[in-house]
Amino acid sequence: MDYQLRGAKLLPPGSRRRKETKRFVKFAFVGALGAVTDVTILNLLIVFAGFPSNLANGTGFCAAVLQNFLLNRWWTYPESRIRNSRLQMAKFALVSVVGLGINQLVFGFSDELLRPYWIDWLSSAELGFTMSYNSAKLFAIGVVMFWNFAANRLWTFKGL
Repeated sequence: MDYQLRGAKLLPPGSRRRKETKRFVKFAFVGALGAVTDVTILNLLIVFAGFPSNLANGTGFCAAVLQNFLLNRWWTYPESRIRNSRLQMAKFALVSVVGLGINQLVFGFSDELLRPYWIDWLSSAELGFTMSYNSAKLFAIGVVMFWNFAANRLWTFKGL
């Protein structure tokens, strides 16, 4: 059997790929929890507090980022806990700021593009508005997930 040298360990072929796949699944699960937090805050702020959708979107995103950092550091990348948490949080925050920019662009574009179709299809301005920003949010989350995983894996939690 052909073994790979990784640090001080010999790893069987394919084990690195399995480890990264498992890590991505954990990252995606943490991201799904973050998405629930993000969408919940988005809807609470719009429906109950009357926030503009872009401000509510950014607020929900920021809350999810903090939650995701803590869960990823604890569960997805547990070996990272030996490193400086402030530096990791700063890197994670920077990756997330870029992710927020991508999220806001995708969210805003998708919401504006889809809103007339939702309103027409549902024959209700209120319901169409709600479906539009929620579907735009879910699409934006899906797009940003790939940026976040790649950037955090290659920079924030590099070498783990």
